[in-house]
Amino acid sequence: MIQLSDHFNCRRLLRFTAPSIIMMVFTSIYGVVDGFFVSNYAGKTPFAAVNFIYPFLMILGCVGFMFGTGGSALIALTLGMGDKKKANEVFSLIVYTAAVCGLIFALLGFVFVPSVAVLLGADGQLLQDSISYARICLLALPFFILQFEFQCLFVAAEKPKLGLYVTVASGLTNIILDALFVAVFHWGLKGAAGATALSQFVGGVIPLWYFGRENTSLLRLVKCKFDKGVLWKTCTNGSSELMSNVSASLVSMLYNMQLMKYAGENGIAAYGVLMYVCFVFQSVFIGYAVGVAPVIGYHHGAHNQDELKGLLRRNILLIGVFSVLMFGAGQVLAKPLSMLFVGYDKELLQITIHAFMIFSFAFLFSGFAIMGSSFFTALNDGLTSALISFLRTLVFQCAAVLIFPVFWGIEGIWLSIVAAEVMAVLVTVLFLFGKRKRYHY
Repeated sequence: MIQLSDHFNCRRLLRFTAPSIIMMVFTSIYGVVDGFFVSNYAGKTPFAAVNFIYPFLMILGCVGFMFGTGGSALIALTLGMGDKKKANEVFSLIVYTAAVCGLIFALLGFVFVPSVAVLLGADGQLLQDSISYARICLLALPFFILQFEFQCLFVAAEKPKLGLYVTVASGLTNIILDALFVAVFHWGLKGAAGATALSQFVGGVIPLWYFGRENTSLLRLVKCKFDKGVLWKTCTNGSSELMSNVSASLVSMLYNMQLMKYAGENGIAAYGVLMYVCFVFQSVFIGYAVGVAPVIGYHHGAHNQDELKGLLRRNILLIGVFSVLMFGAGQVLAKPLSMLFVGYDKELLQITIHAFMIFSFAFLFSGFAIMGSSFFTALNDGLTSALISFLRTLVFQCAAVLIFPVFWGIEGIWLSIVAAEVMAVLVTVLFLFGKRKRYHY
């Protein structure tokens, strides 16, 4: 069994983070599966509606990542200092708080989703489909938030494989129910939303049951007192991941608005395919970052500076290998993946393949910024981590998608993400270089 206190070479890092990577890939498949069945069995407009409103749902759900990543770093640091009782209290507090936030956000989302859809430019059938899909998914929002949170906390509990099994169970639930509700019963968009909601329920409830009883992990749910200091530290630590996910969703909304202007419904549908693939590909980077963060946090708490230096070097090496593989896969799979989603529409297919070939260059760079942000989160430097995420996902991408189309039209929209990722890598390098003496890595 691999423990946080072990020495990690590249092989051991891959073994330890593999469950987190697979776990994140399965999570990203939710939208992909919905998109496949909705596009092929319900049509182009419902498919566009899923892509149109999903970023709003992600904004609400990604608070789970904030609690999970920020709490995981704090728990790992506390375990590294030898205080297991305090670690369990921190763990319990952030789980209970995330559940309450889920209930509040679900209620607010249910009320405001029509206004959000109209604000983004939806009307007619696109508007009605967007509202229907969102409201069904919102019924499971508390469990969606908990699922995101537990994906990070399973690693801190030294149970990454168990986290993987839970995510696989949730993912298979989504796939089976999508096939049943959409392809067999022909319930269309509402069936896809119901399948997603039920799978999120599975992903949130099983960890609650496991950690709520005696178990073999480092953590379990216990009675705890409200501690605003712990919550503040958790939220500031995890603010980068929250910022990254919120910003990514806001940027997706902006992309949809620009695409509606320059290419109409076909542009939104093509962008939806790119986002599905992007979710899956980048989930490899995110899963690796989630998996390695508690290791970094533990050795930082234990003042193992030599191990920190080695971890940074190996992170850069492994992310570089992943990046090249992702780019190659993007180039090779552009046509078959596009045909999987929109092969029934020749014009839409050509737009999607062309966009895919350009978009895949972003995979050469995005992993380094994701790794850099997560590295500082693990060091409990939430401000630096948040700055990297904020600049990468909000400032650079928003600026590029607003400016580039003025000169290059729809081509500029596809190029903007690549330019933003390049700038994010440069910023990450500057922060890593500038903070090296402070953290001794």
